[in-house]
Amino acid sequence: MTAFPPLHQFFDSAALAIVLGGTLIATLLRTPWRDATRAVRALAVLPRRPFSAEPLVEQIAHLSRVAKRHGVLTLDRSVITDPDMAEAVAAIVDGEGPEVVASRLNLARTARVERHVAIADIWTGAAEVAPAMGMVGTLIGLAAMFATMNDPQRIGGAMAIALLATLYGALFANLIAQPIAMRLRRAARIEAFERTRIVAPLAALAAREAPRPSRGPSPSSKSGANLVSVA
Repeated sequence: MTAFPPLHQFFDSAALAIVLGGTLIATLLRTPWRDATRAVRALAVLPRRPFSAEPLVEQIAHLSRVAKRHGVLTLDRSVITDPDMAEAVAAIVDGEGPEVVASRLNLARTARVERHVAIADIWTGAAEVAPAMGMVGTLIGLAAMFATMNDPQRIGGAMAIALLATLYGALFANLIAQPIAMRLRRAARIEAFERTRIVAPLAALAAREAPRPSRGPSPSSKSGANLVSVA
C-alpha cells in the first residue's frame, strides 16, 4: 500500500499567492467596495441558526395588547431591534393605514433580498474566478520551468507552482467560495419567507389603530339648526 505523501509537499506559497491574490483582485475589480465589505461581514452569519420570525410575531402580539390597553402612542416608547418592524410600528403610530404599512414592509424585504443576493453573487463570482487563476498559476509555473531547464534544482520549484496552482484554484472554488455562496442564498431565502409572516399582523394592527375619518353633522341636526335660525 502506497503511503500518502506528507502534507507539507502540497504547500507552495507562490502558487497560493497567485490563486488567492488573483481571485481577490479580479473579484474587487468587478464588485463595488461596499458590497465587497458586506461579503466579508456575511461570513459571520454562516454559524448562526436560520432566521425565524417567531420572536417578531410574539412581539407584535404584545405590542397589539399594549396599544389596545394604553393607546397606540405608547408604542413610541417600545424597544424594537428589528429595523423593518421598527419602521412599520413608527408608521402605525403616525396613523398610516394597513396598505402603507404592508407596502413599506414588502419594500424593505425586497431591498434586503437584493442585498443578500448581491453578496452571494460575489462569492459565486470568486468561485468562478479561482480555477482561472489556478490556470494562470500553471502557465506561470510552466513558463518558469522552461526558462530554467538548464538548472535542475529550480525545475522542481517551477513545476510545483504549475501543479499546485491548479489544485488550489479547484479547492478554493469547490470547498470554500461555492459552499459559502450556496449557504448565503439558502439563508436569504429562509429570511425572505419568514419576514412575510410579520406583514399580516402589522397590517391588522395598523387597520385597528388607524384614525377614523370624522363624520359630518347628521341631517336631523342640520334641520334643527335651520329651525333655530328661522326662529
